[in-house]
Amino acid sequence: MAGTQDMECEEPGRLGVAVTASSVGIWFAREVLPLEGALMQFLRRSWRNRSDVEDLCQDVYVRVYEAAQKQIPEPVKPFVFATARNLLINRVRREQIVPIESIGDLGALDIAADEPGPDRNVMAREELRRLQAALDSLPPRCREAVILRKIDGLSRREIAVRMGISEDTVHRHLTDGRYALADLLYAGSSDMRWTS
Repeated sequence: MAGTQDMECEEPGRLGVAVTASSVGIWFAREVLPLEGALMQFLRRSWRNRSDVEDLCQDVYVRVYEAAQKQIPEPVKPFVFATARNLLINRVRREQIVPIESIGDLGALDIAADEPGPDRNVMAREELRRLQAALDSLPPRCREAVILRKIDGLSRREIAVRMGISEDTVHRHLTDGRYALADLLYAGSSDMRWTS
């Protein structure tokens, strides 16, 4: 019987010694509980709500104890503080998520809508009309090159292949189109005709 008592005094989870509930309890009291002061200080520094610190400490203890039932962590202190850090990270992540079911009226959140107001919609429509009129005033090949580049996002080489012209000609169409559009849109010209 003396051999059985000696096994319980040895450190559980090491060198083939079985991990039992009583051996984990002894290990926990000897290795983890003395870290409580430092752990509480860490939690107070790291967590903004002081009233949660004691609960957090207990949650850390539960996680450490459950892990020790499988295998005793070595070294103990870094494991305890890594567990605390991970617990805090999980709590922060959970607090940042607001379940959609918990909010009956999304308008109650008083969050500014990403949609523009009516005045911005009117201004945007007017700008689009001016841009369309300016594009329509360009010569057909120039207009095609500008649309392929700026709207369809094709490269000069792709435009040259599609239009059956050289890249230099594409470059010239794009340059002419850019200057013409700038003149038509920003110079305040009411005459939307192409001038060469």
